Amino acid sequence: MTQPLAAVVMAAGLGKRMRSARAKHLHAVLGRRLVDWAVDAVRSLRPDPLVVVCSPETRKELATTLPDGIELAVQAEPRGTGDAVAAARDALAGFDGDLLVTPGDAPLLTSDLLVHLVETHRQQAAAMTLLALETEKPLAYGRIVRDSDGRVARIVEDADATPEERGIRELNASVYVFSASALWPVLDRLDANNAQGELYLTGTVAHLVEDGLAVAVATTTDVWATQGVNNRVELAEAAAALRARVLERHMLAGVTIVDPGTTWIDPDVRLERDAVIHPFTVLRGRTSVRADAEVGPHVVAVDAEIGPGAAVGPFAYLRPGTAVEAGAKVGTFVEVKNSRIGERTKVPHLSYIGDADIGADTNIGAGAITANFPHEPGRPKGRTTIGRNVRTGIHNGFEAPIEIGDGAWIGGGSYITDDVPRESLAIARARQVTKEGYVRRKRSDDE
Repeated sequence: MTQPLAAVVMAAGLGKRMRSARAKHLHAVLGRRLVDWAVDAVRSLRPDPLVVVCSPETRKELATTLPDGIELAVQAEPRGTGDAVAAARDALAGFDGDLLVTPGDAPLLTSDLLVHLVETHRQQAAAMTLLALETEKPLAYGRIVRDSDGRVARIVEDADATPEERGIRELNASVYVFSASALWPVLDRLDANNAQGELYLTGTVAHLVEDGLAVAVATTTDVWATQGVNNRVELAEAAAALRARVLERHMLAGVTIVDPGTTWIDPDVRLERDAVIHPFTVLRGRTSVRADAEVGPHVVAVDAEIGPGAAVGPFAYLRPGTAVEAGAKVGTFVEVKNSRIGERTKVPHLSYIGDADIGADTNIGAGAITANFPHEPGRPKGRTTIGRNVRTGIHNGFEAPIEIGDGAWIGGGSYITDDVPRESLAIARARQVTKEGYVRRKRSDDE
């Protein structure tokens, strides 16, 4: 019978090196917070329970933003990783199985690597299994010290290591699996006799070995997968690595990304085969781009839907709630918010379309504005409805709530405040007055 699996994600550190009023684990990287990346990697293994250890300062936010089913445990003071895991003990009361422990600041940690770690732990029937990183890169990680028979003896943190120990190339990646029954007794034996004055979780290794229990190692050479984030430089580096991973996945699935070096796509964005993403494009949230659509260059889309064969850009901004339907066009310097752009409809340039529904085969002239903000405080925004096959002129304003019927025409320079029936022409502007010879007479008077 397979052992039950629980998990603890350590996300209680404040991250002073971030130089921020915001706790480290709440900083965003490629559309998700650091703690979200960590939780997502662990959730794929379906641990029960899954406990996130947080600080008192972050408890309120995490309680309302983490997925359902995740338990929170609070580390009252930042006394080290051993104390952080100990803070989860009450949440794990009665659990008897394998306990996966991961850092909350390693956004590139993959579920495949965690599965490898858990499988190694079970195959070796170990009391504890470490994830080891083998690399020549000089990283300030703990070193895995082995005895003369090659067995794990202890872990020494970089700050406490001798020059000889720092030469060890088998590094501790700070990802572990414990037998829960073996963990709790040795946690109680930890002390803070070290350079940081903290209770290191790594101190459990020596105690387990002393008790004659097996400590196993699962190895990786993927430096990025174990890379923690401690400052803004590392945050940017992690974002770049995650971006490359996301873009590669889409390109291998049949999406053309013209210049990956200037393209940012959040992990929850959906792209269909034969979509084309041009340079300097940012797709965020749960944006979707259907087959044969072209987006960019210089486009930002957030929680928007771009239909098959649609064209968006250059220099367009799609805000949440926008749907650009099949074959439609949203062009240069156009902003669309919470609106539907119908099939084959064109909004070519220099327009703001907000809280609107536009039917199929309509053409919106340059400089169109939907004015939907209520004049009276407390009233909801109005909505603009523009029908099928409508032709608007340049510099039109539409004051919501308003409806333009199918097939209607709107004269250029018109500010429309009343509904326009289908197949009607609406003009709302002052009549032009031309005074012939005015300039010549004016000059003569001035002389």
